[in-house]
Amino acid sequence: MTELPSVDDVNQASQALGLGANAAELHGGLCGWLSAGGAPVREWPARVLADDNLPLPAEDDPLSQLLQASVAQLEDRDFAFELLLSDASDTAAQADALFTWARAFLGGFGLGSGGRRPTLSEEGEEALNDLAKLAQASSEDFESGNDDDEDALAEIEEFIRVAVLLLHGDCVMAARHRQRLN
Repeated sequence: MTELPSVDDVNQASQALGLGANAAELHGGLCGWLSAGGAPVREWPARVLADDNLPLPAEDDPLSQLLQASVAQLEDRDFAFELLLSDASDTAAQADALFTWARAFLGGFGLGSGGRRPTLSEEGEEALNDLAKLAQASSEDFESGNDDDEDALAEIEEFIRVAVLLLHGDCVMAARHRQRLN
């Protein structure tokens, strides 16, 4: 399964479990966790949101589907990875979701690395630093209906997508490759 569940389904599942996080936060945190080498475990919301008291999602729940699809997309050799952001057509809402996703990714990446500084390529270091800068951005800089702003958001989303794949490659795929060589 490589297709992500809908934003609506993830938001409803989050609300039902009392997670207090929206789809962009959950997906960003999950992808950060996985990209840093965090295990794809059923209790991922508790790990990603750093709250061991959170309930487990059901096996057929949209949150379990989100985990399965995210793992598959990050591992896809055709680079089919997508960000789960927002269904809103409003540019400011899309920007909010994008920057929330980036902030959550950084949090998940820190938690997934277990407090140790992962070994990154030069490109990976640069991508992580650029993601940190993007995470500080705000939707206040974007106007609805402005084609330039919509184009800029699309470019930022594509940059984040590629940066995540690069970081996942540095932390997860490279580690697997090294293990096979030994």
